[in-house]
Amino acid sequence: MSKSDAPARKKPRKTQQERSAATTALLLRAARDLFAKKGFADTATEDILTAAGVTRGALYHHFDNKAALFRAVFEQEEAALTARLMKVAQAQPDALAGLHAGCRAFLEACLDPVVQRIVLRDARAVLSLDELREIESRYTLAALRNGLSGAIKTGAIAERPVDMLAHMILGALSEAAMAIARSSHPKKVLKDALREFDILIDGVTGRAGSAKPAP
Repeated sequence: MSKSDAPARKKPRKTQQERSAATTALLLRAARDLFAKKGFADTATEDILTAAGVTRGALYHHFDNKAALFRAVFEQEEAALTARLMKVAQAQPDALAGLHAGCRAFLEACLDPVVQRIVLRDARAVLSLDELREIESRYTLAALRNGLSGAIKTGAIAERPVDMLAHMILGALSEAAMAIARSSHPKKVLKDALREFDILIDGVTGRAGSAKPAP
């Protein structure tokens, strides 16, 4: 029998776990695109099903409702954003410079329409405060704790209550981010925020007067 006459090998069947993961990925991708474009409130469940190419039963097998799907999308965005900030921070010469650079990168990311819509606007309308805090504690807040701990460990800043400082900086970042997202002149607000934020960080970490304002 020639090679051409040999029966074609069947592709191995996907496991239930692989099929489930693939369906989840389709739902997350479709939901992210629609939430970013139309917002949570104006995105119908049927829109998501059509875009993902899955049944209503498949959606409810993986997520309790549209809000639960949004939470998963939000967490995915938080994880991706935090990874970007960590990459920027780790490229700096020391932990304190990394802390400053990471915070600046966070503020700059607030010009992204997807970040504005999903992370800054809809998340606060759809999720409870406890849900927001729980997710932020595993991503942006954890990244701030890391940066502060590293700066203390290297002696760049004096021993300080890391958890409190991280919460204070995150609170300031969140308010600045919302100001950028809500403004009709976001680039100007970003410029103002960047100019002041280095000074603010050095103030709360006990290094007041050492920062050079961003241009």
